[in-house]
Amino acid sequence: MRSTEGEGEATSWFPKDIKKRVCTTFVEDSFSNGLLCQCGGARDSHASASLSDYFSAAIVSHWDSAQHSSEAPTDAFGEVEFAGASKRYSHFLRLSWDTPPATVYSILTDNWGLPTPNLVLSVEGGVGRSKIKSWVREVLRHGLVRAAQSTGAWIVAGGLREGVGRCLGEAVRDHFTAASSDSLAKVVTIGIAPWGLVSHREQLINLEGSFPAVYYVPNTSRDSFCLDNNYQAFLLVDNGTVGRTGGETVFKARLEDYISHQRSGSMDIPVLCMLVSGESYMLEVSFELQTCVLGQVGLADLVNDILENVPASESEGKGNVANKTDLRSRLAEKVIETLPADPDTDKLVEKALSIYQRRGLISIYHGEQEGPDDFDTVLLKALVGVSKQRLSGDTSPSTEELKLALTWNRVDIARSELFTGDIQWKSDDLEDFMTDALVNNKPQFVHLFIENGLNILDYLTFGQLEELYRSISDSSLAYTLLVRHLNDRQGAPIKEFTLYEVSQLLEDLLGDVCEPFYRKILGLQGITSTRKMVKVILTYRNHRCPHPWAALFIWAVLQNRREMAIYFWEMTTESVLSALSGCKLLRELSKLERETETKYSMKELARKFENYAHDVFSQCYQSSESRSFVLLRKKSAIWGGATCLKMAMEADARYFFSHDGVQSLLSQIWWGDMNRSTEVWKLILTLFIPPLCYTNLISFREVEEAEEGKPDEIPQGKDIEWLYAETVFSFRDLKRRLDRATPQKRPFLVQRWRQFWYAPVTAFVGNVLMYFLFLVLFAYVLLLDFKPPPPTGPSTPELGLYFWVFTIVCEEIRETLFIGSMTLRQRIRLYPQDVWHKCDLIAIILFLIGMCCRMFRSTFMLGRAALCLDYMAFTIRLLHIFAIHKHLGPKIIIVGKMMKDVFFFLFFLGVWLMAYGVANQALMYTYDTSADRILRRVFYRPYLHIFGQIPVEEIDSGYVWNADCTDNTTLVDEGMEPCRNPHHNWLVVILLVVYLLVTNILLMNLLIAMFSHTFSKVQERSDTHWKFQRFNVIVEYHSRPCLAPPFIVISHIHLIIKRNIRKIPSEKIHQALKINNRLLTWESIQKETFLSAASKKQRGSDGERLKRIVDSVLKQTAEIRDVDRRLQALETEMEFCSSTLVWMAEALSQSGLLKTNKPPPTHKGNHEISAAIGLGLKNNK
Repeated sequence: MRSTEGEGEATSWFPKDIKKRVCTTFVEDSFSNGLLCQCGGARDSHASASLSDYFSAAIVSHWDSAQHSSEAPTDAFGEVEFAGASKRYSHFLRLSWDTPPATVYSILTDNWGLPTPNLVLSVEGGVGRSKIKSWVREVLRHGLVRAAQSTGAWIVAGGLREGVGRCLGEAVRDHFTAASSDSLAKVVTIGIAPWGLVSHREQLINLEGSFPAVYYVPNTSRDSFCLDNNYQAFLLVDNGTVGRTGGETVFKARLEDYISHQRSGSMDIPVLCMLVSGESYMLEVSFELQTCVLGQVGLADLVNDILENVPASESEGKGNVANKTDLRSRLAEKVIETLPADPDTDKLVEKALSIYQRRGLISIYHGEQEGPDDFDTVLLKALVGVSKQRLSGDTSPSTEELKLALTWNRVDIARSELFTGDIQWKSDDLEDFMTDALVNNKPQFVHLFIENGLNILDYLTFGQLEELYRSISDSSLAYTLLVRHLNDRQGAPIKEFTLYEVSQLLEDLLGDVCEPFYRKILGLQGITSTRKMVKVILTYRNHRCPHPWAALFIWAVLQNRREMAIYFWEMTTESVLSALSGCKLLRELSKLERETETKYSMKELARKFENYAHDVFSQCYQSSESRSFVLLRKKSAIWGGATCLKMAMEADARYFFSHDGVQSLLSQIWWGDMNRSTEVWKLILTLFIPPLCYTNLISFREVEEAEEGKPDEIPQGKDIEWLYAETVFSFRDLKRRLDRATPQKRPFLVQRWRQFWYAPVTAFVGNVLMYFLFLVLFAYVLLLDFKPPPPTGPSTPELGLYFWVFTIVCEEIRETLFIGSMTLRQRIRLYPQDVWHKCDLIAIILFLIGMCCRMFRSTFMLGRAALCLDYMAFTIRLLHIFAIHKHLGPKIIIVGKMMKDVFFFLFFLGVWLMAYGVANQALMYTYDTSADRILRRVFYRPYLHIFGQIPVEEIDSGYVWNADCTDNTTLVDEGMEPCRNPHHNWLVVILLVVYLLVTNILLMNLLIAMFSHTFSKVQERSDTHWKFQRFNVIVEYHSRPCLAPPFIVISHIHLIIKRNIRKIPSEKIHQALKINNRLLTWESIQKETFLSAASKKQRGSDGERLKRIVDSVLKQTAEIRDVDRRLQALETEMEFCSSTLVWMAEALSQSGLLKTNKPPPTHKGNHEISAAIGLGLKNNK
């Protein structure tokens, strides 16, 4: 039940003009012997005022709701809970039959929160207990509900547990069970039923509203007039009658007519009536709108018979009286044949004539022949008929039909009916449809429009791209982030998203891996940290987007639209980098997403794009190794100067890095021009004796014959500087290849020196050796040569240690502030995010603290302690070096993850340790004021118990404790040891046993299990983890100077002179291979090859083969149905011909024109032939 406040909020929407109907005049029902009124109510249930006018009402022969009932405030509204059926509440409202439809529609959409429909399917089934045919049930279950789900339609029906209404409720229930929550939200079922016909309606009456009203539904399989719990809303129409049908008919027709004039998006809401069965009273209003007839019983059979068996007259529209009389007689025959029990035949014939005249609005669905799968196609064609009647002079039928197919998301119908080549679609005609398909996430239609002539370059302007971002759902994470950036604008007059907010969002997600998007077109050159705004509406909105597929790919990825993003990725160039970029965006978004299901889907899509990047690069690597290496390192014009390697590193794409091609490139860069088989001892020896690099001790690679042959023309000018500017790795190796194709400019001594010292492996080995020497020197100073403060100390080795640390700090400053293109704020923010940077920062800070403190006598020991701790930090930093080792590298990851497990374990251990320690201390010692002893006995001693250090003499009173103790509180306060309390010693022993049992067995085994899980989880992908770690080490040492600390200061001085004084640019900028559009074309060809192979593999799977078999069977079934329909048509024609021949024979025999003495042939008459043909056809079935 809901609270009183909740009820008050729920009733606040209730309009005061909603009324109910009460019978005010008793008009006697002639069949009830004066006990009942024609309204259906008993004499006793009528008010005295209505009975007092009994004699004046006696002359009234027919009860009319408008004249003989009055309005009163409604007493039944709110929410209904079906007891024992489900926990879902349904809305309900009792209202008068003449309530304005606008008020009711506002209640449905605004107050009850039902989504605006794209279509209204009104199901007419009448009220009765006729048996529903099985094919009708299948149509409702598979055809109608599926159509409603795919279009976002409202299904309007009776809402009672009888007949068609019950079948529809069961179909919705089955759909609720099988469908996901997202699709279910689109299926809205509304029940419109007569109030006086609802069973147990008194349970809904409450003048204050019911929130909810508990409605007890009898548990029976038989039909009843109870409300069906599978409907979401009920409009209970009151016309003052009780137990009478048809009271809702007029109101329902008015509501449907009103809805048909409302708009959903850019089109009017179509309303389609479905007539399954019905009573004669439905002829009043059932055929004003487009109607689809399913032949069942009653009125549906009548309409079916009229349209199929009453032929149209040629002079029907010319006012021929004879033809009209003949038509009326034929309709009378059909009405009497179908509805023999209705006394008012003349009125029914008039209504049947109006139906016949509106036959263009009526479609007949032969469910027994066509099957439920064809039902949505019939509905679409019926809606096309509705749309054609509403066409303006400038709108073509094909455009309206495409709009309906798009609304229904039926790309198969659009492809087979509208894009067969008969209609010449222009690109401009498809642009609005393209926008609709993009906004409503219909990738198949996007694909269809692109295939059939839509020019994406003309379509996607920057203004159109902004409109697409403005259409993002307000429930998505991207919308929230864009709103946040919009609110950050200072004094911005624009309240809608622009490309500026999009640029800011992409900068947050991608970081410094690429230049900010859309800054150039917005006029915001360079990188800025201030919150600038676009003050003038620039003309950029009319400019074409130069890279439309990449822009749409980003738009789809930000919304986590899987199929759309994959399709746009397939259409982009630079497919490897685009896939890695999508992976990066999705993984950053998943960190910000709060909903678990959405977060999981983002991670899955990111993993899929990483697999795409891996597989496409694998295809490229198989095609050409050299080109694939260039592909990894070239800068992208589309992605703001990013490279594949840098994007993969930022996206944490470990699987991509595990590819052999990537590792081959890394090995090539790691070893430089040296052979990869060079032993480490040779490198170490050459480091200590540099002239050995000119000998044959270390072998260098011979001049390679490039796979691509002689280098072709190389791009000139600024294109080189932009495309091949600074990347993750320099292009020294590329430069060497170019140098080999040109005469050598450097002498052999210089060239060989550079080949050895500029290799990253040389820098790595040198740094490792010097770091070990640094640790040895640090240990020597701490252990053997740590002099007192000045003037005695520090010693010369210690001063050398200070200088060594100074060079390390200089290198950290260079790496942090002078590499890359980020702002100072970004560098400072990103620096602590790396674990090893944190370790470096802690080590440097501790060293500075220790060095400063050791200079003063008062803080000398504090400084020594800080330096001792600092030595531990520098030693732990040594672990980073082992990341390059194939077997030790993954172990570092395992240790790091196990440290997280330890923290969780310490939480459990700390809780249990505190519980035991406090209880043990309180039981053993009655009085102790020493904080030092309390802390030791509460925390330290229980911790030592885990490792077996248990003072049995102190804990167990059975042992003699020879400690000098006292029970005197004064002496205890002075610091003397208190004596133990022997009274609860047995409880102390029990607590110790339990404590050891939990800690040594339970918690320790828990820790072992956690460690085992972490180890097995990392070990499964140890090779992948190691290859990614190896990349990080190579990046680090590739950018470092060749000399190690402390000699690295020489390299720093050299760099300062070279860059700032001599103005010599880095070699990383001006060398290039032939990388132009041909490389992009080659990459696209490899992507198409990969997609073709993947599609072929998918077609060969068991699931796809089964799907093709099912499609073939369905196609043959459709052909059989078509043949069956033709045979039935032929049978009908044969029967017509037979009856015509019989009529001609009778006419000739009666006219006396032919006289013969021969008897008529008796072998087989026409009727027998027709019957034989019909029998044969039925047997063939």
